[in-house]
Amino acid sequence: MPKAAEKDRPGERDRGLSETRGGKAVPAHTGIIMDGNGRWAQSRGLPRTQGHLEGLKAAKRIVKAASDLGIQYLTLYVFSTENWKRAGEEVGFIMALIKKYLRGELAFYRENRIRIRHTGDRGGLSPDIAEEIRKAEKDTQGFEGMQVILALNYGGRDEIVRALRRLAAASGGGFSEAAITEAAIRARLDNPDLPDPDLIIRTAGEFRISNFLLWEGAYAEYMISPKFWPDFTGEDLALAVKDYQNRERRFGGPAPAERSGAEKNAGGAG
Repeated sequence: MPKAAEKDRPGERDRGLSETRGGKAVPAHTGIIMDGNGRWAQSRGLPRTQGHLEGLKAAKRIVKAASDLGIQYLTLYVFSTENWKRAGEEVGFIMALIKKYLRGELAFYRENRIRIRHTGDRGGLSPDIAEEIRKAEKDTQGFEGMQVILALNYGGRDEIVRALRRLAAASGGGFSEAAITEAAIRARLDNPDLPDPDLIIRTAGEFRISNFLLWEGAYAEYMISPKFWPDFTGEDLALAVKDYQNRERRFGGPAPAERSGAEKNAGGAG
């Protein structure tokens, strides 16, 4: 059964729930920066579009693997607010691929009882893509399995700006300085009910966060894979989870050994 997160230590209140396997916590919420599609294709003498097609296959593979591992929430960085800078032909191919994916994979999500959600600026998407997202969300909203959050036209800075605009709108534009709190901002993020990510994986060997979940990922554990995204497998995901399970999460506090030492010293001083 899921264990409730501790609420009395800074940084831990929003970390969410985790199932356990072998006595160790599985990251309840995992985010993935799916990097390297274009380079995967170029390294094989293929057009970049082929890399995106293979990346789509990898996404489906990893969704199933994450569900099998007991991960409850999986956020996939599909298309960022900065990705519009790419060549028009490539952007058009990616958008057509996303539309095809949303429409074609509904049977897979129904079979596995997986709920689809979205994060990002819907207003910046074409009406047909926005409608496909709406349909997928509506069709799967009652499913009790893992939730897959598609970060599409998403940017961490943009999400925070939109949250602040919602806060301003809710107060008629005249909110006071005291009204600007972490809780107030968090409540106006795209999906405020989700726990913060425990683990964020980036493929293709890049050590950048690339504007992904800037607010929510403040205390996430990071794992960098040297593999291009199309080569990333369920076994790679399982290894990332295993690595996560061997880490010690402090949320800004001291290590357990340091805490116990401090407690002993405090006791001796009394």
